[in-house]
Amino acid sequence: MHKLKILIIMGSPRKYGNTSKLAELAAEGIRDVGAEPVKIYLVDFEIKPCIGCVSDDQLACRYPCIIDDDMRKIYEMVLESEGLILATPVYWYAPSGLVKNFIDRLTVFENMIYITGRSWIEGKVAGVIAVGNDSGSIQAIANIQATLNSMGFVLPPWSLAYFHKIGDVLEDLNACMDAYNVGRVVALMAKILEKNRVEEWYKSTSERVEEAKKKAELEVKKYENDYDLRRIKFEKFKEAFSSYNRGRKLKES
Repeated sequence: MHKLKILIIMGSPRKYGNTSKLAELAAEGIRDVGAEPVKIYLVDFEIKPCIGCVSDDQLACRYPCIIDDDMRKIYEMVLESEGLILATPVYWYAPSGLVKNFIDRLTVFENMIYITGRSWIEGKVAGVIAVGNDSGSIQAIANIQATLNSMGFVLPPWSLAYFHKIGDVLEDLNACMDAYNVGRVVALMAKILEKNRVEEWYKSTSERVEEAKKKAELEVKKYENDYDLRRIKFEKFKEAFSSYNRGRKLKES
């Protein structure tokens, strides 16, 4: 029987730190629902920065990436997995440089929309863990989740965990519980999608969208009078406010 794989991407160069501890808790959550966690540390791979091929030619950015480095090994791992969890330290309100390079280089999969008609990571499941000594963890998570979702990843409920204090994260029960559940929900969603496969999430259909646009225009037309009423109220407010200011100035003089 096929065992689902969830790839855990470790974005911290400190393999002994809090990011690694929460990632291992996520791995336990994955195991507890019968899936297999596969953990890698980005610091062990040579991943060069994206060189922006897509800005020169939309069709130049494609799989495999033109850059010949260790990212090619990771590409295979991403394709072979049903989901991934990104665990990153927070550096200045953002993910680490290791993680940012990794995410930028994932563009080759998303841009396959223009080559084969679909993103090659569409429908895979994702979760995010962020750890820092100070603020910025939610900002980093929001940035990563928005990016992954734009690439086609599915984000299940409770698929984020964070810690933003100084100290041992294992002493924070809530952070540990959240991290365990990131692994659990990512694996659970991957199982659900394996049984209920969606062939096409993002549908490009200009004809249907044109029909929907006409309906949208008719729908909002029903409320055209609202604008006039709001303008009348606003003018009355301005008049009353002007009168108040004039009275105040006369008092002061």
